[in-house]
Amino acid sequence: MSSKNAFPKQVFTSLSELLEMEPLARNFSLRAKHKKVNRILGGKHKSALRGRGLDFEEVRQYAKGDDIRNIDWKVTARTRVTHTRVFSEEKEKPALIVVDQSASMFFGSQKRTKAVVAAELAALIAFRVLKDGDRVGGIVFADNGIDLLMPKRDRRNILRFLEKVVSRNHELATSKETRFDSLLHETLVRLRNLVTHDYFIAVISDFHRYSPQVVKFIAQLSQHNDVALFKVSDPLERDIPDMQFVAGDTETQITVEGKNRQLRHKFAEGFDKDVLTFQEKMGTYGVPLRMLDTVQPVHLQLNSQKDTPK
Repeated sequence: MSSKNAFPKQVFTSLSELLEMEPLARNFSLRAKHKKVNRILGGKHKSALRGRGLDFEEVRQYAKGDDIRNIDWKVTARTRVTHTRVFSEEKEKPALIVVDQSASMFFGSQKRTKAVVAAELAALIAFRVLKDGDRVGGIVFADNGIDLLMPKRDRRNILRFLEKVVSRNHELATSKETRFDSLLHETLVRLRNLVTHDYFIAVISDFHRYSPQVVKFIAQLSQHNDVALFKVSDPLERDIPDMQFVAGDTETQITVEGKNRQLRHKFAEGFDKDVLTFQEKMGTYGVPLRMLDTVQPVHLQLNSQKDTPK
């Protein structure tokens, strides 16, 4: 069997396919938590300062502690109320993209597997960050191990990162889920030890299983960094088809009575409840959760979505 046939498109990904994401890496953004910025995926991240900065931003009423050198005397004279000029400073926001390529991601009922969608999303975010002038690196975690690339402002670093994603993606052809919980825990520990503050961290997974410890790690990371979660799901994980069918893995098979309306309702209800619970938990820490499916093109989903309400 040729290499091409061994890794069919949409079931697996390839470096050439991920490189096709580069021209599509535009027209999507996220808000940063508790920071006045234009966008989270950008090299020109502005933070409001009371002192002198690079760019004038606004005039507002003077507040105790403001630098008196920034008082706008013309506005003050006109309004008879002391006003000060506020400037903005451009700050770098290095990015780390965490990509799940574990066994639970190797599923797709219509167009692509969740693992392929995660890989495409990682490529889109990486190229977007690089376009806007920030350093970008990544972590790929799979059932067989973890790969880490430190953030660099270098397209070659993105290529190395995507090569790691592709390699782990191809391992799904033979790998089995063995120690997902410990790998996820190890990944988050590495991440917490690596980042300091003012990072953008994107975590891409199906979040098929998350423990209180995972929630705790994400909450800790979000205290001094901008964290965004991207949950990839397949329609079949929520909506059972109205028919009897056989579902299973390499070890077990079961017959699902899809014609049972009550079963379909409970299945969808359980999925929605799980998502909402996770969303609410993350929302308490100001961490947005965005949903992506395996059917629509990833870049179109990013362009059309808005931030998850907090």
